[in-house]
Amino acid sequence: MELNALYICGNLRSNILRMKMKKKMVLLCMVVLLAGFPSCGKKEEKRPEKGAAVTGVKVETVKVSPQEDFYEAAATVRSKTTSVLSSRVMGYIMAVHVAEGDRVQAVQLLLEIDNREAAAQLRRAQAGLREAEEMLQETERMIQANASAKIAAEAEQSLAASTFYRYQALLERKSVSQQEFDEAQARYRAKTAEVERVQEVLRSMQAKREQVVARIDQARAEISQAQVSVEYGRIQSPIRGIVTQKLAELGVLAAPGTPLLTVEDDTRYRLEAAVEESRLGKIRLGDSVRVTIHALGDREWIGRVEEVQPTADPASRSSWVKIDLPEGLLKKAPGRILRSGLYGKARFSAGKREVITIPHKAVFQRGQLLQVFVVDSSQTARLRLIRTGKVYGERIEVLSGLGEGEKIVVEGVERVNDGNRIE
Repeated sequence: MELNALYICGNLRSNILRMKMKKKMVLLCMVVLLAGFPSCGKKEEKRPEKGAAVTGVKVETVKVSPQEDFYEAAATVRSKTTSVLSSRVMGYIMAVHVAEGDRVQAVQLLLEIDNREAAAQLRRAQAGLREAEEMLQETERMIQANASAKIAAEAEQSLAASTFYRYQALLERKSVSQQEFDEAQARYRAKTAEVERVQEVLRSMQAKREQVVARIDQARAEISQAQVSVEYGRIQSPIRGIVTQKLAELGVLAAPGTPLLTVEDDTRYRLEAAVEESRLGKIRLGDSVRVTIHALGDREWIGRVEEVQPTADPASRSSWVKIDLPEGLLKKAPGRILRSGLYGKARFSAGKREVITIPHKAVFQRGQLLQVFVVDSSQTARLRLIRTGKVYGERIEVLSGLGEGEKIVVEGVERVNDGNRIE
């Protein structure tokens, strides 16, 4: 029993040792393979050894030069005129005649809203106008008739008056009887009363005519109001432009004030830049601004400050500066791709300042580090870390790492290594 136990323990120890040896061999093979992978299929770039001479490179002396200082702000293209159309009545949308991207003309019908109540009011107002006009015609005829009656009554009154005064003179000479005089006097009084009655009727007819005229004016005003209400159901474009947003769909209930369509003038655009409040004091109306629009490439355009928002956003501490774009920009834009919402940049001039600038091609990057080759007094290239700033065309500002009078390699940088002699 004891011999069997010793035999089993020996086998276990030998198996464990063999397993450990196998694991070590596997790990060693993996290390060898991983070490060989970086060199597979890659040809190392040959650089001159340290201390070797390099020719065919260009060297430039670092100088301080005046450069235009500027402040760059992100901006967005916006149309100068944007109309958000909404309904002024409650009703279902019966027809939509445009889609997003459609070009429209001024007063073009865009959509129709069910407005039958306003149409009924219009018909009632028109019927009231016709009734009032007929009443006016009848009143005019009555006035003319009473005017004729007044003329006749006045003529009879005049005759009765003459007769009365003649009988009065004859009565004094006792040429007529009292009965005859009383009859002449009664006729005179009757004709006078008739004239007064006709005059009163005529005044009444004239007052009625004024009332009918006022009623006609009221009916016409109701018609105008009803026509406006009917037109509320017909949404027309106030400007010539392009439909940029459509929220209306057929059969949807339109409520007053709810946006349905957005139309913008696609012939006049401007750039709206968010400027920090500390920079606003240096910006004036009419200032020239260099602008770029990402969709149109890197070309710079010259715009002018058209408007400076007088208030600042409390969240971003910035204000909007609106820049008028040149008229020729839209015509030169390929495919008329200038639209609201495009990304752009605005560069505001901030005067001149003395800075060190070097060519872009003199700078090379390793990881997050920017470096240049500085040529010392012994014509030896030495690596130097630098920190860069603003870009000025093909040159870039150096904030630290270089001093005026130093020499750097600006061409053939790829052939230079640290420690090479420059010839």
